Amino acid sequence: MTEPVRLAAKTAPRPTLAEVRQWPATCSVRQAARAIGCSPTHLANLIRRGESPVKCVPLGSSRRQIVITASLVQLLSGEDRGAA
Repeated sequence: MTEPVRLAAKTAPRPTLAEVRQWPATCSVRQAARAIGCSPTHLANLIRRGESPVKCVPLGSSRRQIVITASLVQLLSGEDRGAA
């Protein structure tokens, strides 16, 4: 009996800190999650619970959030965010 062939999931490579620094002022939760190295669902859950490691702002009247890129850069570079 042969084993089934497992296809590798196609994932985009993690962006470098230099690349993230070039992003616009805000980015999507999906982009931020890729840069952090977690799933978009996990980051979205952290945001909903108020436990996000990055600053976010609501987008319009929906539950959708966007991530502040400067906050993401601080997290990735290990800079101290101070008392936020």
